[in-house]
Order: sequence, then structure tokens, then C-alpha cells
Amino acid sequence: MEWGGAAGVTEFIQYEPRRGDRSDVRTEVLLQHDAGRLYVAFRAWDAEPITGQLTQRDADLFRDDAVVVVIDTTFDRRSGYYFITNALGTQADGRIADDGRSSDGSWDAPWQSAARRTDYGWSAELSIPLSSIRYSAGEDRTWGINFGRSRRRTLELSFWSGPLDHQWRVSQAGRLRGVTVPPPLDRIQVVPFGLTRLQDGVSPHGEAGIDARYALTPTTAVYGTLFPDFATIEADQEQVNLTRFELSLREKRQFFLEGQEQFNQRIRTFYSRRIADITAGGQLLGKQGPWTVGLIFARSEVSESRPAGYTVTRLQRDVFGRSNIAVMGTNRRLDGVDEGSLSADANLYFSRTFSMTAQFVRTHGHYGRGAIAYFLRPSYDSPTGHFHVRYGSMGDRVGDNLNSTGQIVDDDRRDIDSHVTKILWIRSGAFEQLRHDSNYNIYWGQTGVLRSWKVDEALDVEFRNRMSASVSWTEEFKLFEKEFRNRRAGVEIGYNTREYESVRTGVEVGRNFDADFVLWTASARRKITPELSGEYSLQRLVLDPDPVQGGTWIHVLRADQFFTKDLFLRVFFQTNTAIDRNNLQAVFVYRYLPPFGTIQVAYQRGTAAFGQRSTQGDTLFLKATTVF
Repeated sequence: MEWGGAAGVTEFIQYEPRRGDRSDVRTEVLLQHDAGRLYVAFRAWDAEPITGQLTQRDADLFRDDAVVVVIDTTFDRRSGYYFITNALGTQADGRIADDGRSSDGSWDAPWQSAARRTDYGWSAELSIPLSSIRYSAGEDRTWGINFGRSRRRTLELSFWSGPLDHQWRVSQAGRLRGVTVPPPLDRIQVVPFGLTRLQDGVSPHGEAGIDARYALTPTTAVYGTLFPDFATIEADQEQVNLTRFELSLREKRQFFLEGQEQFNQRIRTFYSRRIADITAGGQLLGKQGPWTVGLIFARSEVSESRPAGYTVTRLQRDVFGRSNIAVMGTNRRLDGVDEGSLSADANLYFSRTFSMTAQFVRTHGHYGRGAIAYFLRPSYDSPTGHFHVRYGSMGDRVGDNLNSTGQIVDDDRRDIDSHVTKILWIRSGAFEQLRHDSNYNIYWGQTGVLRSWKVDEALDVEFRNRMSASVSWTEEFKLFEKEFRNRRAGVEIGYNTREYESVRTGVEVGRNFDADFVLWTASARRKITPELSGEYSLQRLVLDPDPVQGGTWIHVLRADQFFTKDLFLRVFFQTNTAIDRNNLQAVFVYRYLPPFGTIQVAYQRGTAAFGQRSTQGDTLFLKATTVF
């Protein structure tokens, strides 16, 4: 790429550790665009050794020396995209919503990046196709834009436009004026896949599916899917659960990753993992002026000859600068019965630091009484602190109506919750940073019976010699079939080289539902060679008494061998002795059209649903995906 005549910026401002100070090192950014792409070049001066270790796409690249471009392509000062690359050219991308209040790093787009070390430090170039994003097209447009850089050895994160109140605060980004771009040149994207499977004791099996995207306008697109695939996705990682409530699992299907940040609510009326075996689905996502719309339709086979239809709708209106209000509906129709919800929510900003979120939900289904939920949550947010207090109410039948489309782990409650977080950058003597978290929650049943209270305190210390330590304490009361008094205290120590490699170990002791427990944890990451990395984690739970054999060993091992950033072998192994689970997966991946065009060869044994014992025998997959 030739950069003569390109617009350039410099003079970065620290976000941390010394917010508002000039960056300790020089960074220069050059910018160009044409009818189909945005081009960004970074020149990063640094006299110290460069940290570049991460090779996995969508890793936390700020743990390396990395650069980022943030673009608000509709100039609504609320939403945008980020594209990050490190000193190895590894990529991470995602979408930003609610002026940085939420972001979605699971979103992927096809774009190009390259990086190299230089005599002055390092440099990177990014090429972003406009067809990958939604944007305001036409002549003489204004976009929001910001550039950032992480410097791992000094823990510095700096941005060109600032000082920022939050690293993804789109409203504080700079302005890119005079942008003239046409509507998307490539309006259609089709991603078909084919898969064959050979498994012990099972007849050979083949299947195919397709995901598609069509840009109606530069800011609105429709998406479709037929038989989206789960087969070669890594199994959900086992976890120790000391509560009596359902855990939340991460979505991994590309169809639901599109626009996921638009449907996130605190009272979770839509939980996409409820929709399991999809046969077909469609989605409309778009923005026009102050209006944002999202529609999802999906058909799923709940069981043989029992299809279910799912509908999710959301309409959002930007108001009062950075604020928004929205209405959202969810519904599942199964055997002629409708279950779901209608809700309204608001994110209101009164100043740079003071805001309010609120939500009201009316559920429908088998129960008409006890079907309403709501909350109010004022909060204070600064770059180094957070405080909120929340009052909520949830009827005793909200979960019964809503859990066909959403996730309500506990209803029949009127609760008060408060949380305080404070970060102190000390950077003198032995200390680098202190972080204190304090949380208090209490709730009563709708009849006024005290059901729970809980106090959490935690202190994390980062030392300048790269050691770290944390202490935590929890005290709680729970009323289920009887009154329980639970408590736990824990300590954890670790060491981080700031070059990917780290080790941590800790122990928690206490009492949990009439059983004494000890929970040992350990984790380690190691860069064995520049291309080979490994991670290991351990959870060892001992219960006394343990009549249902809930004590367990959970081992998780991951290894990644990267031949190039788009040609790699990934191995995943986990075991949970409490449920007799031993799960092994090895996947060889060649991304010839990254990130979607791939060839995968996978071996699996013992794969099962989360929390279930291993049942699958030796299985071999061959999967091919392409992009048109």
C-alpha cells in the first residue's frame, strides 16, 4: 500500500495507567479509503522489546503490543466497530453498543492485517472492506473514528482522541470528515458448508447447511440460515457450580452472533441457547436515522414431529444525545401454545459519569398471575470506579413463562443490589495497581419472606515485579427447603510475564448448603515455541459430607499449534470425575478465505452436553466451508 498523501495523526493520550497524560512513546497513524475499503497504517515507536505472542483470532490482543481502530460508521455517537491487530498480525474484531456499555467480541468480519518489527519499533497495516460493516453511505459524510495502542511491558493503553471515560466510548471519538463512499459493492455473502461424519457404531452421516447475508441498504441487512452446524464446535467447558441455579453458556453459532449485542438485556428475555436444533432461520438488522431494528425468526425441532417457531423483535430509538429507549418481544410457539415476553428498556445518560438503566417485562404463557418483572438501576462510572444500586421485582411465574425463550434462573423476588468498584494505579514502591470490589444483595419473596442476602468483598493487587494476589470473602443466607448460612473465603496468587505466559493458584474454603468444602484452583499458560502454546486449568472440589458424590476433579487442557495465523491445529481435553466425563477434541483448520472459508478435519471422543457424562465414541469429521 502506498501511503503518500494519506491523512495522518499522532499525539496519543493515555487511558491507563495515567489517564490524560501524553503517551510515553510516539505513535503515528495514516488513513486512506476508496469506494470499497478503509486502509489504516500504524507506526509504533518503542525502544524496549516488543511483546507479540498471541496467534489465536479474537484473543485478548491487548495482552500483547497491539493497535486498534474504532469506527462509528453511522455517526450516531453510540455504536461502532473495533479492529485490533498485534505485532504478529493476529486479528480481533467486534461491535460496540450503548456508547461502550456493551461490546460483542464474538462478531467476525473478513479483513486483512499485516505487521512487522522495524528498527524504530513495529508497524501494522489494516484493510477493512466496507461490505463487512453497516455504514452511512453518500457524499461528504462524517464518521466517528479513534485509534489506540497497547504497550504490554508498561501496561499502557493510549488513544488518539481522549482522555476517554471508557476504552470503547464512541461519543468521545474523533471525527473523520468528508467521507464519500457508495453503497456496498458486494451486497451478497453466501457461506455454505458440507460435512461428513464417521462414528463408532453409527452409520456414516453427511449434512449440509448455509448462512447468507444480503445488504438491503448500507445500514440494513438480512441474514438467513439453513441447518447451522454445531458438529465441530468445541464442547462447553465444565465448571464447578456451588449455586442451585442454571449457568449461562456462550453462544457459538454464527447466525446468532450477528447483532447479538442488540438483544442483550439485564432481565434476559432472549437466550439463544434455548433454540437448539435449528432447521431454518432469518434475521433483519438495521439502522435508519435514530431507529434501530432487529428481527429474528427461527424454526427448531424440539423433538421428533414437534417443531417450534421462535420470534424475537426489537425496536430501539436514540434519544437525548447518547441515550436510547426500546421495546422488545420474544415468543415460542409449540403445540399451539405461545410463551415469551413483551418488554421495554431504557439506557439514559444524564452526564458523562451518571446514567440509569431500567426495564419492564410482561411475560405470557401458561400463567397470567405473577408474570411481571422490572428493575431500576442508577449508576456512576468513571475510568477507575463504578457504583450502582438496583431495585428489582420479579413475579413467581416469570421463569415458567419466559424460560422457553429467555433465561431466568430465579424468580419470586423483590431485590436490592449494590456494587462498588475502585481501581487505584499506584506505580511506586512494590505496587502497580489495587482493585477493590464490594457487592451487597438482598431479596424477599413476593409475600415478604426473606429469601436471601449476600455480601461479597474482593481485593486484587498487582505488584511491579509482575506478581499478583487476590483475597475474597463471601457471606450469604439462603432459604430453600430450610434456612442455609453459606460462607467462603479465598486467596489466589499468580505471576504474569506480560508476554502471554502466566501461572495462578488459589484455594477457597467455607460452608455451602450444609457441607464443608475446599475448592482448589490452578491455571498456567506457556508459550512452548513461537508457534506452539498450551493452557491448563484445574478445579478440585472436596465436600464433607458428600452423599451425592458432588466432589470432583475438573482438568482442562488446550494446545494450539499455529503454522500460520490461518493454518493451525487445536487440541482440547477435559475431564469431570463427578459425572464420568472425558472429552477429547482435535481440530485441524485451514482458513483459505478467513475467517469463514475453511477446511476442517476434526477428531472427537466423549463429547456430550454441558454437565452430562461422556457417551460419544471415536468420531471423525471432515468439513468444508466457502464464501461467495
